[in-house]
Amino acid sequence: MQLPFPIARLVPLLAAASVALTACTSVAQDKAPPASRYQTGVKTRDGLGKYYFGREIAHYMTHLAAPWLDRPERDEEERPDLLMKALALKPGDVVADLGCGTGYFSWRMAKAVGEKGVVYGIEIQPEMLDHLAVKMKERGVTNVLGVLGTITDPKLPKPVDLVIMVDVYHEFDHPWEMMDAICKRLKPGGRVVFVEYRGEDPDVPIKPLHKMSEAQVKKEMTAQPLEHVETIRTLPRQHIIIFRKRAEK
Repeated sequence: MQLPFPIARLVPLLAAASVALTACTSVAQDKAPPASRYQTGVKTRDGLGKYYFGREIAHYMTHLAAPWLDRPERDEEERPDLLMKALALKPGDVVADLGCGTGYFSWRMAKAVGEKGVVYGIEIQPEMLDHLAVKMKERGVTNVLGVLGTITDPKLPKPVDLVIMVDVYHEFDHPWEMMDAICKRLKPGGRVVFVEYRGEDPDVPIKPLHKMSEAQVKKEMTAQPLEHVETIRTLPRQHIIIFRKRAEK
């Protein structure tokens, strides 16, 4: 029996259809509902029972714990002088301090970027921004601007040169959405810096869900247009994990 048209002509058509289907599937995944990026699992004492890349997301610290951010021993435990050296900020830089708390690092960065630079202190709790305003007034710092963000968007007023998150990222309720919003407001070549207690080190006296390994941070950033630049290990208990926004093709 003769077929309607030669089999030889059917093969390339099927191949083209397969490619088109694959492309459509990829687009569908990119536009998948945010909930599909996360999994629900065992809820531990300090977590949400919500998982991202196999990591349970930790509960965030409320404004009621603000005094802990200014504890006297923090300078020795975290060595902010070494972090500032690693950041290598320049006068005029625009910086976002996500989860800035009371501004422990904000005022230091404000000093580094000078009068022509600005630091956006981002928080999702208005009470924390009140603490920030008080602390900056006490120090006479005028180039730290408080910004009320959301759990999915830091609401950055303008593009920034650097976004830093000190012991914050592991508490993001929606890490993919937040990082997506951050990347969209990074200047070309802009940097993202994660400062996290070392999850690989059992001697670091922090609850497990409030620590992150370098490998886990790198894994989660594969979902974003970021490339790893370096990991600096000069701090007593934390990583400084630096990424840069990839150039658009």
